[in-house]
Amino acid sequence: MGDPVTEYTARLQQQEREIRSLSAEIESLKNPQSLNPSPRLDELREENAKLKYRLNILKRSLQEEKAPCGKSMMNINQRLQEIFGEAIRASCPDLDDPPLAVTPNQQAKFGDYQCNSAMALAQMLKAKGMKVNPREIAEKIVQNLPDNELIQKTEIAGPGFINVHLKRTIVSKLLSNLLINGVQPPPLATRKKVVVDFSSPNIAKEMHVGHLRSTIIGESVSRLFEFLGYDVLRLNHVGDWGTQFGMLIAHLQDKFPDYLTVCPPISDLQAFYKESKKRFDEDEDFKKRAYQCVVRLQSKEPDFIKAWNLICDVSRREFQRVYECLDVTIVERGESYYQDLMTEVVKEIEGKGLLELDEGRKIMFVPGQSVPLTVVKSDGGYTYDTSDLAAVRQRIFDEKADIIIYVVDSGQGSHFQLVFAAAQLIGWLDPKVTRVEHAGFGVVLGEDKKKFKTRSGDTVRLMDLLEEGLKRSMDKLKEKERDKVLTPEELVKAQRSVAFGCIKYADLSHNRINDYVFSFDKMLDDRGNTAAYLLYAFTRIRSIARLANIDESTLRKAAETTEVLLDHEKEWKLGKCILRFPEILQKILDDLLLHTLCDYLYELATTFTEFYDSCYCVEKDRQTGEVIKVNMWRMLLCEATATVMAKGFDILGINPVERM
Repeated sequence: MGDPVTEYTARLQQQEREIRSLSAEIESLKNPQSLNPSPRLDELREENAKLKYRLNILKRSLQEEKAPCGKSMMNINQRLQEIFGEAIRASCPDLDDPPLAVTPNQQAKFGDYQCNSAMALAQMLKAKGMKVNPREIAEKIVQNLPDNELIQKTEIAGPGFINVHLKRTIVSKLLSNLLINGVQPPPLATRKKVVVDFSSPNIAKEMHVGHLRSTIIGESVSRLFEFLGYDVLRLNHVGDWGTQFGMLIAHLQDKFPDYLTVCPPISDLQAFYKESKKRFDEDEDFKKRAYQCVVRLQSKEPDFIKAWNLICDVSRREFQRVYECLDVTIVERGESYYQDLMTEVVKEIEGKGLLELDEGRKIMFVPGQSVPLTVVKSDGGYTYDTSDLAAVRQRIFDEKADIIIYVVDSGQGSHFQLVFAAAQLIGWLDPKVTRVEHAGFGVVLGEDKKKFKTRSGDTVRLMDLLEEGLKRSMDKLKEKERDKVLTPEELVKAQRSVAFGCIKYADLSHNRINDYVFSFDKMLDDRGNTAAYLLYAFTRIRSIARLANIDESTLRKAAETTEVLLDHEKEWKLGKCILRFPEILQKILDDLLLHTLCDYLYELATTFTEFYDSCYCVEKDRQTGEVIKVNMWRMLLCEATATVMAKGFDILGINPVERM
């Protein structure tokens, strides 16, 4: 069965055409005396009236369905796109896939949202030989707007911009819904599986500043998908296999001969790695023994597997310290996991006739790519290309992932392009079924705009950086004399919140595609778009109710009984800003650019400040400081702002504190 609204509308339009035709016929009759009403005309008019009545009932019930009655937050932009999409299709039936552009209005005097499709539609019609003024198209779109729950009125401006004014009552209801139910994501049609591959340090090497971006961005992307209801698997593709383990095991055997019975006290794995590398480069006998160790490790001899596990465990403990500081959850699945799978992969590709020999190597060319994948080296060993192919295959077929995201630096862009194209050629990956994406990112720069290094030119250890952040954060809190008003426990909580929040936010607030300059001074500044500013703003908002002696249960009760008034222009501006949260998340879901969320939170905090400066939430006696009056609807706007900010912080992996 078709859509009843569309069906009735079509019948209605057909009848109205017939009515017009019959009316014209009657008008054309010369002799008014001989005018007899056509029985067909009366019949049509009667049925037309019935159809209109039924159509209006159907439209009203559809509107009620779409009204905010569920627990989820409504994506206003998406809903407006549905409304305008219907109007555009009715206005331009000759166009396939007409353009649809609805955006929030930048200037309040022009309304709340704007539809800018008329100009693009005029261009498309012109290409088809139909010259129509964009303003006329805009007028037609407005005439064809279906009855809906959102739009109060529209105005056409300039060459054909359609300015949209929202109904204040609906915005108020949506805010009440948010206050009663919390920040609830829109319901998913199906719960999709998402694999996020991020962090990926190398065993036996320290995590350095280069791992910071992948770890922070990957964790935040995972949190976003989880909040929206997806089933997320975070994977740490650590470098835990390869020839370097031969030299590490050989060095371990020499330095700690009883390693099988007594756990070796390796505290500094970086120094241990450097010692073994020096011997490998300088001592030919040691090098030979290292290669033998690799062969025995790959043959999975128990003593060598134990040595390998010991080295991996020392690294894991170091990695875990970083992950605990940054509040990161991740499942380790290193290169070793794919060893057996790689043999199957090579067999499958070979069976499909996609490999060719090149100076002893087995390579695979992909159409449209100039560089081949090296699937098997001339010595029979596998490469990063092989393990990445095995990983894609495992994630598509075993994990049954609908979305796979690789958070790896932009320098690996062409490598992933090649791997994804190869997976398509082999027949594993269908981009219409599985979304596979490389979320690349730029490098971290020092304040000299060069790659971030220590003074001695070494790579900056991530743990050193985090400890420096803690020290600077405490200095900043003491400078503001927070140690005099907070308990020791609250002070440490605030220190960690500011230190790690600022490091994360400094990264996430930049477009990930670009390089960014790492500066503790800038990130700890409590002015401008920084975590320090937002964390202070959040604690201030949370303190408004506390200082007015309004507890959570009072606010909850008020949310159910008090209408959120939006009469003041700053109340209206704040209310609309709060409700843009779902459309911000939808945008990030599409492009994986988290700075959009940071920009939104900063806009929300500054919009709140404008509201708070103009609208009294709590009125006090100037002499005694006693609370005279509480404007509860404004307290609810404070609460709604804090609720959305808290969810935004959670997605960014930032832990705010109630007192700072």
